[in-house]
Amino acid sequence: MRLLHGSFQGNSRLMGPPGPLGASIVVVALAIRDVQEAERRISGSVLLTPCASSQLLSELTGASLSLKCENLQVTGSFKERGACNKLSALSADERAPGVITASAGNHGQAVALHASRLGISSTVVMPESTPLVKVTSTRRLGAKVVLHGSNYDEAAERAAELQAAHGYTYIHPFDDPWVIAGQGTIALELLTQLDGLDAVVVPIGGGGLIAGIALALKESRPEIEVFGVESRTFPGMKLALEGDIRAPVPGGKTIADGIAVRRVDALAVDIVRRYVDDIALVDEEEIAEAILLLLEREKTVVEGAGAVGVAAALHNHLPLGGKRVALILSGGNIDVNLVSRVIERGLVKTGRLARLLVTAPDVAGVLSGLTALVAKTRANILEINHDRAFSGVELGETLIELVLETHGDEHIELVCESLAKAGYRFERR
Repeated sequence: MRLLHGSFQGNSRLMGPPGPLGASIVVVALAIRDVQEAERRISGSVLLTPCASSQLLSELTGASLSLKCENLQVTGSFKERGACNKLSALSADERAPGVITASAGNHGQAVALHASRLGISSTVVMPESTPLVKVTSTRRLGAKVVLHGSNYDEAAERAAELQAAHGYTYIHPFDDPWVIAGQGTIALELLTQLDGLDAVVVPIGGGGLIAGIALALKESRPEIEVFGVESRTFPGMKLALEGDIRAPVPGGKTIADGIAVRRVDALAVDIVRRYVDDIALVDEEEIAEAILLLLEREKTVVEGAGAVGVAAALHNHLPLGGKRVALILSGGNIDVNLVSRVIERGLVKTGRLARLLVTAPDVAGVLSGLTALVAKTRANILEINHDRAFSGVELGETLIELVLETHGDEHIELVCESLAKAGYRFERR
């Protein structure tokens, strides 16, 4: 059957009655057999990742949560599954000119790795804002990298131009039935790893991951619920289900760059309509909190896109209570500079880092007295700045900025009470 990007020789069938997210009766060239064939095709070339129970997250959410660690793939992302399946299925004529793709990072690395393994030359067009770790890794894995545009869509337009000019074979990151079938192999692994599975929570970018997982799960065990999670900044799938799929999402800055997609896959939308039970949206602060919790408490490095499922579970955006749930940690390729910023913001949010602006008399010994008072509360002074010229305080006064390491909000309140009792005027920032 003819689809958007060529022919798919899989198992075509007519999709049936309306699903939980809206009515749709369409012909789709995907069935559970295609996912099973993909599993056989990629076996030995892609890791079977662990699915580990999380006692901490289970306690915090009231569900029995397990983490499917796709961040442990060689390239740090689930994208290897779809790329490997697609590349392995190419004919000699399709391989000969080389392949090209557009990617925010993870798909590009997957194409680079498996194209090199199969002896196929590859070109990856990436947005100029792509984290350096992903650009460097893609080049190291053997691809020619072209940086173009400020987002995925602009990179994809450039990739299409290069494809037309050089005759490359295009490997779409999500709008391809071979890719979707490859991503669906995660579901087959989950069914063997977790007994009594009730629900699966999946990040959504272009839609290929959730489409593959949802199809494989619902065709195997229709009682299992499938939930999607998007960044509130890029709610492409949710908007597509509610209106015109052709209308691009406005978008904006997000730490979940791996799912910052303005236009979702038409094939994925049809599958999601039939098989996915609900979609939640999470904001930037919730994603950052999830990244920090996974890093600090689970000893797991996950990028923003990979952490959205955890964010949705932590903030009760989905009905998971009392259920046995698998959360897909879709990737772990996060820039270390972003990790640093996430840690700092997380410390502030949880009361382990505080900034106080203290107004004090501009006299000898004031700093000594102030620091001694803070020391008595057992707060640790990380930074101190003494400003009498630019702070706008009265003559004879000075503004002292303190950045403190504390043990939580109650500890900060103790510091503030001590300052107030000593007669200091102060403001917490």
